Amino acid sequence: MKDSIDNTAIAPDKGKKARKKAKDLTVEDFYFLKIGNMWRYMKTQHFSFWMICCYIFFEYTRPQALFPTIDILPWAQMFILLSMVGAVLDPTVRWISSPMNWLLNIFAVLIFLSSVYAVYPEISKEHYIDFYSWFVVYYLIINIVNTRERFYIFILIILISSAKIAIGTSKAWISRGFGFTSWGLMGPPGYFQNSGELAILMLTLFPIAYYLYVYLKPWIKNWEKAVLMIFWIAPILTILGASSRGAQVALALQLLIMFYKKIFSFKQLVVLATLLYGAYSLLPEEQKERFESAGDDRTSIQRLLYWKHGIEMINENPILGVGFFNFPAYYEERFNYDLLFPAAQMPHNIFIQVGADVGYLGLFLYVVMLLGSIYISMRIMRDREIQECRYFLKGLSLSIIGFGVAGQFVSVAYYPFLWVSMALIVSCVSVSKRALAGF
Repeated sequence: MKDSIDNTAIAPDKGKKARKKAKDLTVEDFYFLKIGNMWRYMKTQHFSFWMICCYIFFEYTRPQALFPTIDILPWAQMFILLSMVGAVLDPTVRWISSPMNWLLNIFAVLIFLSSVYAVYPEISKEHYIDFYSWFVVYYLIINIVNTRERFYIFILIILISSAKIAIGTSKAWISRGFGFTSWGLMGPPGYFQNSGELAILMLTLFPIAYYLYVYLKPWIKNWEKAVLMIFWIAPILTILGASSRGAQVALALQLLIMFYKKIFSFKQLVVLATLLYGAYSLLPEEQKERFESAGDDRTSIQRLLYWKHGIEMINENPILGVGFFNFPAYYEERFNYDLLFPAAQMPHNIFIQVGADVGYLGLFLYVVMLLGSIYISMRIMRDREIQECRYFLKGLSLSIIGFGVAGQFVSVAYYPFLWVSMALIVSCVSVSKRALAGF
């Protein structure tokens, strides 16, 4: 990957005072946080776009957890259903074709077959929603988020919602004097509550926010620059305070990819070394000891046993695996002699998790979806005519890399990280092609 992208886009006309009609607003009129213009644009948009935006807001911000009085409905599921109805009625929605669609469709069929022929089919049925909800959300995003303006507003909702979590958790870490706790940092109830999952959310936020900052820096006001800086600095602090070794390794890799060319400059090398030393200095001694004891503590040993026997599971059941979400029950039945805790958990590795769920073919498709998303991003980024989408694609591809590395230590194969990022990449590519074609 290239370490940077040339900022060749044309800046919005700062001298233009006349208010545009809502239908004439373009994405440049939204930079960075022109709430008035975005609201005027939103009022002209179809019900489908409102619903998919409400869904992503409730999924990431979780207002029902902050205000229990409104926690009386299954908000996320309701907005998904309303988005589906809206997509049928929205005249702007056109079917978006992508190689990723075929991969996802085949993977969905394998999940179904694996559930039917699972060792414990009743367990698989209980977890259908863990994958198929993302299957539906993927198609809703790529088909409804179909203009530059819609894409910008949609991804901004994700960024602001994630940044709110990042700011709150980083403040919590700072307030305890950068101290260590065994539970790290906690996010809101839901997908990002546990420390490991929270850290992966930060790995997806950091590169997108950083490249948006790089892209918009020449044009936006100082207070907007400050806000965007917080959006990519706060995630770094949260990752450092989350006590997730995998996420911290993933962050180091992201930084290396982002700045690998610049480190050969003596000045940049000094700056980077200073930053890394500063980050390492902020780590509590207990966290440094966790790195030193990696592989020797009971948690690490159990994970190694999960991986060892997980590979055995896949080898013994190579076609459809042991069954969707059957890993813990199957482990307790077959490998209870290597269980160091009262009950078996998921394998703490996305690839072993998927392989045990759907066999080698499913694992192959999962890896191809992950790598294919990065490949599509890199291919489109070579087109110098594409403006803001190139920066978003750079951040999204790095988000998936961060997820892939950190995912070697947690069981998050069916969390939003890959599916939403993959949908955003397909949507961004589609939007870019439409914009270049004059639609």
